[in-house]
Amino acid sequence: MQDNATEVTAAGIARLAGVGRAAVSNWRRRHTDFPKPVGGTETSPSFALAEVETWLRDQGKLAEVPLRERVWQQLSGHPEGPVTALTHAGCVLLLIHDRPTVWLDASAGSDARLAAMLPGVLEEVLAPRFGAAAAVNTSDTVNGSPGAVNTSPAVSPRTAVHTPLGPELLPSVPLLRGAAELAAELGARQTFEFLLGRHLDANPRQYTLTPADLAGLMADLAGPARTVLDPACGTGALLRAVTARADQELYAQDSAPELATLTALRLALHTRAAVHGAAGDTLRADAHPELRADAVLCHPPFNERNWGHDELAYDPRWEYGFPARTESELAWVQHALARLKDGGTAVLLMPPAAASRRSGRRIRADLLRRGALRAVVALPVGAAPPYNIPLHLWVLRRPEKAPAQPEVLLADTGRFATEGRGGPDWRAVREAVLDAWRAFDRAGTFQEHPGLARSLPVIALLDDDVDLAPARHLPPATAADGAEALTAVRERLGETLRLTTDLTPPPADTAQPARWPLTTVGELARGGALVMRTGGNGGHARVPVLTDHDVIAGTTPSGTLPESDEEAVLVEPGDVVVPVLGGGSMARVIDDASGGAALGRSLVLLRPDPTALDPWFLAGFLRGTANNRQASSYASTATRLDVRRLQLPRLPLDEQRRYGARFRALDEFERALRHAGRLGNQLVRGMYDGLTDGTVAPD
Repeated sequence: MQDNATEVTAAGIARLAGVGRAAVSNWRRRHTDFPKPVGGTETSPSFALAEVETWLRDQGKLAEVPLRERVWQQLSGHPEGPVTALTHAGCVLLLIHDRPTVWLDASAGSDARLAAMLPGVLEEVLAPRFGAAAAVNTSDTVNGSPGAVNTSPAVSPRTAVHTPLGPELLPSVPLLRGAAELAAELGARQTFEFLLGRHLDANPRQYTLTPADLAGLMADLAGPARTVLDPACGTGALLRAVTARADQELYAQDSAPELATLTALRLALHTRAAVHGAAGDTLRADAHPELRADAVLCHPPFNERNWGHDELAYDPRWEYGFPARTESELAWVQHALARLKDGGTAVLLMPPAAASRRSGRRIRADLLRRGALRAVVALPVGAAPPYNIPLHLWVLRRPEKAPAQPEVLLADTGRFATEGRGGPDWRAVREAVLDAWRAFDRAGTFQEHPGLARSLPVIALLDDDVDLAPARHLPPATAADGAEALTAVRERLGETLRLTTDLTPPPADTAQPARWPLTTVGELARGGALVMRTGGNGGHARVPVLTDHDVIAGTTPSGTLPESDEEAVLVEPGDVVVPVLGGGSMARVIDDASGGAALGRSLVLLRPDPTALDPWFLAGFLRGTANNRQASSYASTATRLDVRRLQLPRLPLDEQRRYGARFRALDEFERALRHAGRLGNQLVRGMYDGLTDGTVAPD
């Protein structure tokens, strides 16, 4: 066994064997021959993957391990880290994609033979795809010093993809064979997308991603292009959204070498276009200074103070003014314009503050005067991270000549925001933005669409502030539009109120307090009538998380948690979920819409045995005020519920169902009241807006 063999955590072992993490802990206690930890920590140990696979196979627990899971475990536990493993896998998948017979020949022998042959055969694929420099390893000469490593991206940019050497590849050989096997099932491109997606999901805080729908919209705004540049490429979402053409050239650069490499490999697997990837700080060390592209797409880093303000004061790219230290986004805007050919189009994702900060008003004014800034589009909240801010799209064009009477298009798509985690109504956003932009681009002006888009003469914006926020310049929706929308809300509110009336509980008959024999949740759990689980701090990042706020508000799962070794608890229809903080009496029966979500923090799940407990009966009695009061403990700043101490009566199942039916009717009534409240708030807000902007008459 090699000292640097791939390691796997207890959560990974559980996924390999298709069991819960508790089962792995049980195996470690019961089986003396279970593999010993080789790394990790005392609370989260790691084990040698090969030893674990052997043990599971000997125990008959490895019969149906999905190939995807095995390959992912090899990648995530790679001794040199997942990025190195993903890079090696990407190089080999590109070899399989371009020259499958060469891979078959190289992989026919031993692992040592494969590692020795791969550099040569990879060079034959990587060099034509990424340029001759792809054959130069990172240990080659940098700035005249053999063997030095360029640790400062500001010194000079580097080609993104390099051919790895044989000794580097040897620890990756099992992974590479597994990836090739997976590629035979899924295809080389799909295999890399799967592994890259898993890696991004496992590290959500390390990467700022551009959603695919937004990337597609930005690419469509730029239009057809033969040469396209993304100077802050990240994971390559923008260039991947460009319509593929055989004669295209795609240029990518990122200050993070691993992102530049992964993007170049991703694009090479996605298209036959020439890919020019580079690692380096774009503003300080531009890898493509002579490029004049047809289009530039960019999702730049926001609010950077250390973007090169002191070093780049006399840079020729600042045609429209030297950006202030706090205006890094305007530096990216001018870099994009400098890399465009005359008439070329750039589309940048921008923070809304860039449209109105006083420190940038002179540059914004010059962009307008010279016809470089053609459109500003306000996106709905939730379009891209940070999701709580309505970001902007700036559409720019390098002017061939100054327009005689320039106008600029302003659009606001905030009306297409939706509730929940799904993001905005992208279909509506695309149609509205592209229809307005294409009409404006053809005619140089756009007929006003109240509340959505209009074009303004540049002179109308050149005041002391040069404020380009679309909402400040768009007229309100027409009176007809406003009245129709309010009428629709009023009708929905009326229907909901009628439903609420129908669901109102009938008058209750007076009765003496019941004296049932009582039991507790803890006793029921010990007797097997229900299973009790608590929410955790981690799980799979793609699974929505049911939060305590969702339970209290009666909404669908809205939370997220970073991926961790902790096994997520997934809720199922019929489960009862109880918040343990806050002091309120609340319990919720999970329905089909919330089933499959991960259980969030500060929640306890109760899974009743349907032959012993009715879930609605259970949830209803857990909501009793006196019940919650006697089961609560109080700290100086918070109230915590001990769910095990909650009581409910011992009743036959038929009697439980009678109570359960009444509790379920109360739940429907409560949901109808919530919905009516939301519609009422919407109607009131719309009436205030309509009366104050004149679209609704007071009579």
